[in-house]
Amino acid sequence: MGESYAGLLPLGNSTEDELFFWFWPSTNEAAENEILIWLNGGPGCSSMEGLLQENGPFLWQQGNYLPIQNPWGWNRLTNVIWVDQPIGTGFSQGTPTALNEVDVANQFMEFWQNFVDTFDLTGYKVYIVGESYAGMYVPYIASGMLDTNDTEYYNVSGIMVYDPCIAYDYLQGAVSVVPFVQNHVDLFPVQNLDDLVSLDETCGYSAFREEYLTYPPPGAMPDLSDLPGRKNPECLALYESVYENVQTYNPCFDIYNVAIQCPVLWDVLGFPGSFEFIPPGAEIYFNRSDVQEAIHAPSIYWTECSEVNVFPEGDGSLPSAVTVLPGVIERTQNVIVAHGLLDMVLIANGTILQIQNTTWGGLQGFQSSPYADSLYIPTHGEYQVESYASSGVMGTTHTERGLTYATVELSGHMIPQYQPSVAFRQVEVLLGRVDSLTSKTPFTVNVGAGAF
Repeated sequence: MGESYAGLLPLGNSTEDELFFWFWPSTNEAAENEILIWLNGGPGCSSMEGLLQENGPFLWQQGNYLPIQNPWGWNRLTNVIWVDQPIGTGFSQGTPTALNEVDVANQFMEFWQNFVDTFDLTGYKVYIVGESYAGMYVPYIASGMLDTNDTEYYNVSGIMVYDPCIAYDYLQGAVSVVPFVQNHVDLFPVQNLDDLVSLDETCGYSAFREEYLTYPPPGAMPDLSDLPGRKNPECLALYESVYENVQTYNPCFDIYNVAIQCPVLWDVLGFPGSFEFIPPGAEIYFNRSDVQEAIHAPSIYWTECSEVNVFPEGDGSLPSAVTVLPGVIERTQNVIVAHGLLDMVLIANGTILQIQNTTWGGLQGFQSSPYADSLYIPTHGEYQVESYASSGVMGTTHTERGLTYATVELSGHMIPQYQPSVAFRQVEVLLGRVDSLTSKTPFTVNVGAGAF
């Protein structure tokens, strides 16, 4: 597989708190003096999941007998490091003490300075990418780095977040769930759809969406406590009601990708979807002693998502779109937010509602529709069954004032896993190798069969 480095590095001078990383230098000549950081979410979910099943140099996907070389591995484009953070996540070591995202950012920067010194990467451009709860991590870490004005260690040049926690849960849940069911009605064989639509109207959600899902927005939304339905228990429980209802009809229902049906596939990480599944005789890859020894990981019981609370008293931070994300957009002019349209964990309409209530670059929200332009993936020669990937129009995209928003068709929560060619193109855009997600130019590296 080529050159890589893995192990633990301390936070600053700590003798107890260490973050685990796996660093893959790139052989791509265009990758000189740049590095991309990948963070999974949770909070408390290991970035080794991203490496093994989303965008790493090799893949061991659900249902596959053996791992394969990944033609869509991001290290083919640039230098990439996958990091288990904050403390308490994956193979990281120490006692969780973070009270909020500022603590997480400060701790990560202590690790990062040691990493840069260890591998002599001073002055490198830094790109930070993550998914899900990393919608909190990534903007807060980027903002903390930018605040230092130290381009030797913290030269943040862009960020990207997939299906991110940038909004209040209420917007990405109850307020948005009924139109999500209507858009995927064939996957939700619920018998009470008319009742759900009626409740959506009674709660005031449909009128709220009609007013605020407009471009440009009509003005600032009400405060969270004043949003419609907040005082009605039935309205508050609408999202959970839909989730419980559909499980009656599809016991294998996967909230991360609502198109998945039975049977459940074996997953070498133990979580093929919304629940744990380890067949008799199977073992979790990162719990193998030979794997732990090979990657210099501690000899512990590894779980994909931590059984320890990485925020002992809860995360005290507000959503990143309410706080630091606007400043990151303005200072980098290079932020991508992408959303899989089959994701029910965090629903795309909720993300757009929050964006339309966010001010950056002197204006609130997008001034024109974020769905007007097609996200295009060039044709390619990757025809191996185990690494098939799409091409053509695979969603929509729109850019204003340094922020790009993209929807991705046929993708659940983990876009690099479900749509690897789309994610590959998005990284090319983030790195500045391709002008935009509407471009029809070929991929900048050969991803065809036999390219290795």
